[in-house]
Amino acid sequence: MDRKQGRRCIGGVLRLNRPCDAPLFAGFHFSTDHGHCSCADGTGEGAASWSVVIQLKVMRDGKEVQIPVPTVVAGDIVVLGTGDVVPADLRLFEAKDFKVSEMALTGEPDDVAKTHKVKEKKDGAPEKLPGSASEILHAAYLVATLAQLELTPETMAFSGCSITSGVGKGLVVDTGMSTRIGRIAQLINGDAGARKTTCFCFPDTSANQTPLQQNLNKLGARIGVLAIIICIGIFIIGWLTDRKDPSNPDSPAWLYMILVSVTLAVAAIPEGIPLCVTISLPFGWTNSDSFGIVQQEVLVRKIAAVETLGSASVICSDKTGTLTEGKMTMVGMYAAGNTYEVTGKGFDPEVGGVMRQDGTDGRGDMGVKSNLLTAILCCNTTLSKEKDEAGVMKWTPKGNSSEAPIVVAARKVGLSENIAGDYPRVLEVPFSSSRKMMLTVSKVGGTHLCDGGMPLPAGTNYLAVCKGAPNYIIDLCCEQLKADGSVDKLTDDDKANILKIVDGYSARALRVLAIAARPMSKLPYDESNDDITTDQKFEACRKQLRLIGLVASIDPERDGVPDSVVAARGAGIRVVMITGDYLLTAIAIAKNVNILQPSDDVETSAMDCANLRPDGEYLRPEEMDLITRSTRVFARAKPEDKLEIVKSIQRQGQVAAMTGDGVNDAPALNQADIGVAMGIQGTEVAKGASDMVLTDDNFCSIVNAVEKGRSIYAGIQKFVAFIMSVHIAEVMQIFICIVVGIPVMRTPLQILFLILVTDLPPSIALGMEPGEANILKMRPRPKEEPIVLMWMWLAMIMNGAVLTIVVVAVYLISLVNYCDGEILQENIYLLDSYTERLSKAQTVAFISLVWSENIRAYISRSFTNPMWHDILGNKHMQKAIVMAQICLYVAVLTPYLSDRILGLRGLEIGFFGWVLALAGPVGCFILSESCKLISAYQAKKHQDSLSMADTPPAAAPIKVVGSKNAKMAAPVPVQPVKKGWFQCCMGGIF
Repeated sequence: MDRKQGRRCIGGVLRLNRPCDAPLFAGFHFSTDHGHCSCADGTGEGAASWSVVIQLKVMRDGKEVQIPVPTVVAGDIVVLGTGDVVPADLRLFEAKDFKVSEMALTGEPDDVAKTHKVKEKKDGAPEKLPGSASEILHAAYLVATLAQLELTPETMAFSGCSITSGVGKGLVVDTGMSTRIGRIAQLINGDAGARKTTCFCFPDTSANQTPLQQNLNKLGARIGVLAIIICIGIFIIGWLTDRKDPSNPDSPAWLYMILVSVTLAVAAIPEGIPLCVTISLPFGWTNSDSFGIVQQEVLVRKIAAVETLGSASVICSDKTGTLTEGKMTMVGMYAAGNTYEVTGKGFDPEVGGVMRQDGTDGRGDMGVKSNLLTAILCCNTTLSKEKDEAGVMKWTPKGNSSEAPIVVAARKVGLSENIAGDYPRVLEVPFSSSRKMMLTVSKVGGTHLCDGGMPLPAGTNYLAVCKGAPNYIIDLCCEQLKADGSVDKLTDDDKANILKIVDGYSARALRVLAIAARPMSKLPYDESNDDITTDQKFEACRKQLRLIGLVASIDPERDGVPDSVVAARGAGIRVVMITGDYLLTAIAIAKNVNILQPSDDVETSAMDCANLRPDGEYLRPEEMDLITRSTRVFARAKPEDKLEIVKSIQRQGQVAAMTGDGVNDAPALNQADIGVAMGIQGTEVAKGASDMVLTDDNFCSIVNAVEKGRSIYAGIQKFVAFIMSVHIAEVMQIFICIVVGIPVMRTPLQILFLILVTDLPPSIALGMEPGEANILKMRPRPKEEPIVLMWMWLAMIMNGAVLTIVVVAVYLISLVNYCDGEILQENIYLLDSYTERLSKAQTVAFISLVWSENIRAYISRSFTNPMWHDILGNKHMQKAIVMAQICLYVAVLTPYLSDRILGLRGLEIGFFGWVLALAGPVGCFILSESCKLISAYQAKKHQDSLSMADTPPAAAPIKVVGSKNAKMAAPVPVQPVKKGWFQCCMGGIF
């Protein structure tokens, strides 16, 4: 089963025909996390088997009963509490402080508050919650459909999501493949493998091939056709000119020419290319140099995808955890009338501090300590050091993600880990979507809140603290804390000024919380009265609040990501952010990481994904393509949106790489030319749909991998060019010998020895050639670009001609020297001991050719740079040349092997023969380096043409309207060309 048909046990779970498949899917994830689920065969390929059957509570006959998760059906009323996993898509009709983690669906780490209250009527939505079950069921569908701007409507709880706080009840409206997570599975499995057609008697599998595989197939077809034509031509010419075997002049010419033609066919067809490609991809990727797999933190699941990543022209990246740290961090604070900057990233409290506006240390300021301590008293999150999977101690928060920045900042200013325990909590009112704040009441004592903290009025025994949305908190405040510890009235002007500070933080996409407190001598309610509700206690404690300050947090960009985005842009790669977060937050992060430049028009470069489906249906392909061509930030994206964006990019002929971590990303990962999953935060579904896994979840690793992928592909091009130039030279040399009438300079066995023993090691070394320094400054290669370009063909022919000229010249001089001035075959046959004489001349040509090819191997390390540039930069080349030289001397100097088997006489050519052989590599070096000047010029012209092709045409700003029938100027989509069986077999060469 391949990734387009689902992955292992996950795919098997999704295909089970049970009353409720999605609960089974959710149960799989739940029990996997807790070690209670395994596959029968231990590999995930078989059916799943549970050591513990997961139960959940439902209402049956007016009573709560427990039933197995797979038996849940539409219409069931499910009872949920903290820690439960939602078994199906539910319409909530009861919710108390109910929060759900929807990271699997949206990719966003923040918990989502849910409610059972339906907002005011929208286009026919029910005005109030109906009473009957059928009406509730109908209302659920209406609410889910009409809330188009909501990725996950607040009245719905979706299958597979975990409950982080509160309790609730909901009506099952969708199960199995009809749930949100089921529809994601359908998107993954929708293309059950590329459609395959038959090509004459063979299947056409080109749809599943990578660009490299397709190009190599086409190259092989071209070479095969040309080799057949050339060999037939040589056979005919040799037969007509009566070229006979010099070792057996009595044999017929046609028999000898068949042997020569077949040998020449072997020489013409570079059978070493598949071997070199197979070796270059894995060994080039795991090279221990600076781009090694350990250094890059990239796990390759499909080795052929390496070169595909190197050709990527668009990288579609998720925001949370990839471009950003995935860790909410406090970056700003307003306390006691002063603003502060909080430095440091992540959860390590030992890094960073609190700075005043003038750059001085503000950790000891009264307002800072009071603001953070009161916030801590209204938090349930803890921070401690724990060992990760690698055994490294790391600071890890436990609790709500929005409270983690407060806990970390408090530790930075010196507040102890257990300081909240010094203030016993007597009341807690959790955050809810209706209250927009959390409230706690803690016991306090003394004259100050803490050492260096704000003064407390005499007789203060309790401190009520509110933490929540700034506009709600500020409206409840009547006084504010000042920098000297005094308390001043909070006027309307003061509130307006503070709200301006909030707006400034919000403009930077920071998430702002306001902190307010109320010192009390006694509780404002009767603690012994059990009839007082939580809401009544909340109303009594939140009066006459004192504003302490604000805290502003953001998920900061990862270190190195802005530089990597700039490097990607310099490489001609467009980075596109696709996130489920809000548009303003996405724009702010995009600017921080250089995806959006200061000169960019946000109106056209960033948009909400709702604009892609204004009427509930997606725009026409040509309209979608016009948008995706220029937009670099997509916010509030659903799984279907990511899939459509990737498809649009691919329709434009671009090679799309897609990153993701959640179940919601799996369809797009599966559709992209190369899917890149996150190794730390990524789900198993996302990893199963991907081609690569980033073990460090870092975008920088993608850019490094692109650079390595380009280097590997360039190495493949270099060894293909080297092998082809050598084989072209072999054919040309034999052809000249046949046509001119001189003895063939090599026997079939010598040709095979050259190809398999002395040529192959340098070819493999070229495949592991380190990337050139400017490789990321080159443009991405087009998807349909052949592996050997026209200017490379010219370079191969020129270098093949150079090898031919110098080696034929050496051979002719050798014939003159050893054969008494004769060079024609018919005259040499008349000489005494002509076999030994001819063998000496062939030996000199053989040695000269091996030396010349070794020089050519060094020259082939770059199409543009001279040979002496970083000549020892490829350590594998040194090993290969040494190996080739050893094989050469064994072949020409070892008795019996050299003279009786290979027909070489290295011990008899004398000093003149060795010096003459040296003329070949010298001439090859001079002429090949001269040819490189032409190749460098043509390579530059090719890059210039790609740059011009990548420049988008000037266009007016795109305004997406609601009607999908609006006419827009867009390119006509390219229709696929239907191929006949002959074109398929010939690899498209005709």
